[in-house]
Amino acid sequence: MLMALRSPNGHAKYLTAPVTRGSVEASVEATGTINPLTTVPVGSSVSGTVKYIFADFNTHVRAGQVLAQLDPAVYEARLVEARGNLQRATANLQSARANVTKADADLSYARANAKRTASLQQQGLAALDQRQLTESTAAQAVEQRNQTLAQVEQARADIVAMSGALKEAESNLRYTTVISPTDGVVVARNITVGQSVAASLQAPNLFTIAQDLKRMQVYAKTDEADTGFIRVGAECTFQVDAFPNETFHGRVSAIRLNAYIVQNVVTYDTVIDFENPDERLLPGETAYVTISTGRADNATLVPNAAISFTPDLPQSEVQDLYRKYKIPPAAYTSHHGNEQVVWRMSNEHAIEPVAIRAGLSDSTSTQLLSGNIHAGDELLTGSLNSPASAQQGRAPIPNRTAGGRR
Repeated sequence: MLMALRSPNGHAKYLTAPVTRGSVEASVEATGTINPLTTVPVGSSVSGTVKYIFADFNTHVRAGQVLAQLDPAVYEARLVEARGNLQRATANLQSARANVTKADADLSYARANAKRTASLQQQGLAALDQRQLTESTAAQAVEQRNQTLAQVEQARADIVAMSGALKEAESNLRYTTVISPTDGVVVARNITVGQSVAASLQAPNLFTIAQDLKRMQVYAKTDEADTGFIRVGAECTFQVDAFPNETFHGRVSAIRLNAYIVQNVVTYDTVIDFENPDERLLPGETAYVTISTGRADNATLVPNAAISFTPDLPQSEVQDLYRKYKIPPAAYTSHHGNEQVVWRMSNEHAIEPVAIRAGLSDSTSTQLLSGNIHAGDELLTGSLNSPASAQQGRAPIPNRTAGGRR
């Protein structure tokens, strides 16, 4: 609407818009990526050459299902070697036990011989050096028995070690068969038949399985300035390029604390859960998200252009009008408490400033919380005195309100 209103410098032409009543919904907009609820990477604990592949992209798999087979020849040979080592250790144990039996017999004989020689020596029938020789032989038999006992313990330790090596060989052979750890859909296959898989430092990722595509998430990159308005449980909508005419619905489940900093711009991942029963939406698609941060019904709505408008007057005259109508400095300087200034026509057909307190805001209107403004009032939104002012009336500057970002 165009009106000719009297200003302190004479007559000027201004654009106006009415104050209305209605509903306003504040929201935060962001772009994100669709991801499965749970993604499981499937790797290999052993190195080898891929011999067979039993699953491909989009294959539905079950837990325990075989996905691929590495060439097991090397690990089969190591298993045979481990079994042979265990058998040899077992035979060594049996031999050591036999040596203990022989050592016990030798010790018994040596002790009996030493006792008999000592008796003869006391009777004068044997020399003293013969007695000492038999006692020395008995002492050596004791040490020989202790040595054979130690050999038994060593043989037992060898069996334990060889048993561990056998279990390792069996496990490595079993790991050449790559199986699915969970039910799901294969969303990535990173190997081909004949490819060499090296698992020297870390397990290579062979497959990626999405556990359930009927329940998915959007990871929305939200600006740090918007995270204060977003609440867990808030409803949101999003669209994807694959279905441009459809709107999908979800709910905020978390705001992750891990910040991303790119060229001094800080963003956070806002996780949005949604149902995908028909599996129409695919992992990796770009989602354009709108997160609701507040809604007010039957509210008095002030045009956003009126809040961003300042008359094309000298600064001294604007300050005089602020003082004349007792506008608090916070309304036009710091906007403390979300106070703003709008302009309207007075009863004398001159412009006057009005202090208001703003609430929720969307792309066109802002909720009026307090202020001497009523539905039907005409507020100034632009001036035709200068091109810059006229442009201000046509394209208002977005404002941040207590309800969130538009």
